[in-house]
Amino acid sequence: MESITQRRKSGINLPSTMSETSLRLDAFSSPPRSKRTTNLASSPMSNRSPRTISNLSSSPSSKSASCSDRFIPCRSSSRLHTFGLVEKASPVKEGGGNNDAYSRLLKSELFGADFGCFSSPAGSKGCANSPMSSPSKNMLRFKTENSGPNSPYSPSVLGHTDTSLSNEVSTPPKPPRKVPKTPHKVLDAPSLQDDFYLNLVDWSSQNVLAVGLGTCVYLWTASNSRVTKLCDLGPTDSVCSVQWTREGSYISIGTSLGQVQVWDGTQCKKVRTFGGHQTRTGVLAWSSRILSSGSRDRNILQHDIRIPSDFVSKFIGHKSEVCGLKWSHDDRELASGGNDNQLLVWNQRSQQPVLKLTEHTAAVKAITWSPHQCGLLASGGGTADRCIRFWNTTNGNQLNHMDTGSQVCNLAWSRNVNEIVSTHGYSQNQIMVWKYPSMSKVATLTGHSLRVLYLAMSPDGQTIVTGAGDETLRFWNVFPSVKTPAAVKDTGVWSLGRTHIR
Repeated sequence: MESITQRRKSGINLPSTMSETSLRLDAFSSPPRSKRTTNLASSPMSNRSPRTISNLSSSPSSKSASCSDRFIPCRSSSRLHTFGLVEKASPVKEGGGNNDAYSRLLKSELFGADFGCFSSPAGSKGCANSPMSSPSKNMLRFKTENSGPNSPYSPSVLGHTDTSLSNEVSTPPKPPRKVPKTPHKVLDAPSLQDDFYLNLVDWSSQNVLAVGLGTCVYLWTASNSRVTKLCDLGPTDSVCSVQWTREGSYISIGTSLGQVQVWDGTQCKKVRTFGGHQTRTGVLAWSSRILSSGSRDRNILQHDIRIPSDFVSKFIGHKSEVCGLKWSHDDRELASGGNDNQLLVWNQRSQQPVLKLTEHTAAVKAITWSPHQCGLLASGGGTADRCIRFWNTTNGNQLNHMDTGSQVCNLAWSRNVNEIVSTHGYSQNQIMVWKYPSMSKVATLTGHSLRVLYLAMSPDGQTIVTGAGDETLRFWNVFPSVKTPAAVKDTGVWSLGRTHIR
């Protein structure tokens, strides 16, 4: 009790087995450990006050003392190899030790470092740092060790999966494909309308670009940049849509008066005029034999050039203007989008839609079918929606959707690679290339000052042309060729200069 009272008076909280005088460590020159321990009862420091502890270092005996306040753990239990701090053994010199070193290295590569260590002769110094000899498995543990071999070149004979091995041996990911950020050609297109519901640009399979400018339709031949005026509808009418047949020889024109005209693009002659719509015809779509037309009167008419009547059937389902039409690649289904935010899917056997998809919250103009998977449809919504949605038309399920951040004006699916290009309006006016199905961005292209309302693809699938209300047509190399994944290069027929479409 007396010692406890003394410790409380001194103000230092010490364990019950220690007194203040035990803080002094006297070092003696004699080697035995037992003499290093200070005897508290016989120490001359027992009568000193606790306040004199700080002055011990100035005493004559402390000058020759060797004091330490650090604890150095055993290296074998520190597992320094997990920190990468273990020094590598020096290379063995010429002599008989080369075979032993090679044998240990070979066993380590085949069966792991631990096996190579324990298979060496007893008492080997190389086993001192082995993690298997550590008395404490959690001492200074920095990372989790794998029981499999550490070499990325040797398989695991114990059947353990080495994740680091699979990551190192696997093929590194390919760098993203580089897409030129600037158009390689720009055409002036005066009077190109800034109207979301019109479709005024199309590229034929014979490499001829058709553009509707005001009351006229112009043809631009890509191989020689020759411009031909196809027709002029006169002062009372205007062009609202253009669409080539799949063979590229005939072109259909939708007018503001509701007519649908069919022209021979090679001879610049009108072949046929269809009636049936009450107001402007803003969208057209060809199948192998049928021409479909969508109008502001909310109807979709099916025209057959071989039949004298204006139309062979009428699809009624939209509650507002029809602004998007696309036939599937097998001609079995027709997808239509309207200003009523609906996406409808039709077939030729019924005049009622087989699917009504109403998830969009804005007008659906952008529609494209996948050329790589049957029944896969993509659609894009207007300013209030901004989403690209993917559908399985077999069961009507929505597979995925992506918020693009701006109005989706057009969609086109590449035939060469499984990628999609989209053009946008408010508020960024950009062109974006997406990889499907991950929907990771391949490229973002800018240059138009107004909404990118028009989109068409070249016959080889490598180049796209975009049109906007800024009265320009811009040509972009965005997709690789079918044979090689390399970036598309300029072929020489394109001029970097700025020319006019008329």
